[in-house]
Amino acid sequence: FALSPSPGEVDIFASTELLETGRQIQSGYVTPDRTLLIASTHRVFSTAEKMQMGDGRADSKQLVQAAGDRSKSQILFDMEDAARESGAHISAVLLGAIAGCGAMPVSEETFREGIRAEGKAVDANLAGFAAGLRAAQGDVAVQAHQPADRYAHIKGTDALMKRAAEAFPADVQPVLAHAIPRLVDFQDESYAGSYLHRLATFAKSDPDVLGAVAKHLAVRMTFEDVIRVAQAKTRPERLARIRAETGAAAGDTVIVTEFLKPGVAEFCDVLPEGIARRILARAEKSESLRNWHKGMELNSSSVTGFLKLRTLAGMRRWRRRTWRYRREQETIEAWLGMIDRAQKLNGALAAEIAECARLIKGYGDTHKRGGGNFKRIHAALIAPALSGEIDAAKAADDIAAAREAALADPEGERLAQTLSASSVPV
Repeated sequence: FALSPSPGEVDIFASTELLETGRQIQSGYVTPDRTLLIASTHRVFSTAEKMQMGDGRADSKQLVQAAGDRSKSQILFDMEDAARESGAHISAVLLGAIAGCGAMPVSEETFREGIRAEGKAVDANLAGFAAGLRAAQGDVAVQAHQPADRYAHIKGTDALMKRAAEAFPADVQPVLAHAIPRLVDFQDESYAGSYLHRLATFAKSDPDVLGAVAKHLAVRMTFEDVIRVAQAKTRPERLARIRAETGAAAGDTVIVTEFLKPGVAEFCDVLPEGIARRILARAEKSESLRNWHKGMELNSSSVTGFLKLRTLAGMRRWRRRTWRYRREQETIEAWLGMIDRAQKLNGALAAEIAECARLIKGYGDTHKRGGGNFKRIHAALIAPALSGEIDAAKAADDIAAAREAALADPEGERLAQTLSASSVPV
């Protein structure tokens, strides 16, 4: 109960998010000789994690292991899931876990009386409190949160799944089972069929090459444009998740404001190719046009705001006619061609070129920066390796190092350093 807890002198530490738990463990507030740790295993990804060019997420398994190793005893469970099931705010679940930990000189009923006396969302908070209490007493499994399948609602993929099962080996089927509904959701069944057609070139390739192409081709073909962003922002499950995170009760109104700042490139992405080319050509000559952005605040929980986003999401039926679509398909074909040529030289080289798809993501400046890094690696390593100017096996190692350098440093300084020390001619 200290107002200013000191590292090494904390009896009970409670946290509602796993990475924050890790930070406090690192700061010394959780110690194996003294501290009972009460923590949620779910994650709310930080801005720093989302900003990374690569997968910047902290490893949840390592965080859970650290929680177990660095504390005297632990109560770990998914508080977000418990809050969602009980219709309460996560703080009510946390309070229940504290009450049920067995180390507090306060009775369970005293906590309940405090909730009733406060008079705010009493039923929901009591339900959340009870859920946390049960979890602290061992009524739930201790495990990391497993995200729900966001494409479970996609129907009509049976024929595509059957085609995939007949054409590809068993070890890649889990990837295809996720990729096919993802592609149907992005565009349509025909588009998912073109994914299988492209992948067929690699059906008999080395398993590492096939697995990498299957995964990254699906991601590249479901590129992020403003249509895709609008699609994601209008999903029913998104609003349900936001309501759960805010702890809103059934009758509460939740207002969601979207902060958007599209530039010339984002607008051109959804325009026909001819018009987009002319605008982008003018932008190259005009710094003011090139740097122009339109800041917008859109209430997506209102009828008009939601309809605007739904209209934009509905533009996917015209996506095949857009500048961004044409450009993406050309670069995808070029990337697949590189992998096909590489696998005739060296399997590891082909796999590393496939993994370079991780560089290309997002839209606007993020997409431009990632695409630029890919071009630098291609010019310095991939093209010379494919033409026989440098050893293919050595180039595979150098490409992997260059890719990781680019993912770790968005500004490209580490990539430049890595490339300067890379492969020498055969």
